[in-house]
Amino acid sequence: MNRVPLVDRAATTSDRRELLDQIHAAFGMTPNMFRAVANSHPALQSMWGSFRALGSGCIDARLAEQVAVAIANHNACEYCLAAHTMLGRKAGASAAEMAAAQAGQSDDPRTRAALEFALTVVAQRGQVDAGAVQALRDAGFSDEALVELLAHIALNLFTNYVNMALAVPVDFASVNLHRAA
Repeated sequence: MNRVPLVDRAATTSDRRELLDQIHAAFGMTPNMFRAVANSHPALQSMWGSFRALGSGCIDARLAEQVAVAIANHNACEYCLAAHTMLGRKAGASAAEMAAAQAGQSDDPRTRAALEFALTVVAQRGQVDAGAVQALRDAGFSDEALVELLAHIALNLFTNYVNMALAVPVDFASVNLHRAA
């Protein structure tokens, strides 16, 4: 059971409705996560603004979604795992690629470097050494892409924490978590 009300875009303030309408137009629905976050207009502005800004950055949607599922699996966020698996498939990743990314793996060296970096940042709470940054550079990431990847990591932590702390009901096809051995 969700721990905050899920805001109905038809029955909220005009500033919240405007953002929820944009979200609805982008997804063809209003995902429960955004409805939960809409309890705070500034939080909704922040989250939606981040999604929009990063969506036009140098990290393509496919890689962004692979990073998102790796982080969601690491944090055991079922909501984000389901949502980003669907979005990754929509961005052109195969089911096998999304399952591999969920486990932090990829046959593509650049994707593998991004996944390893993201999971290291999350596991070490940002306390990474110069070697972790250099590994990204060696895989072809520019400084712009490195900083943008950190922004994706931070946004995914935000969404994971919102969905888990508030017990947001999953409204995407569920995906099984990969448990560490």
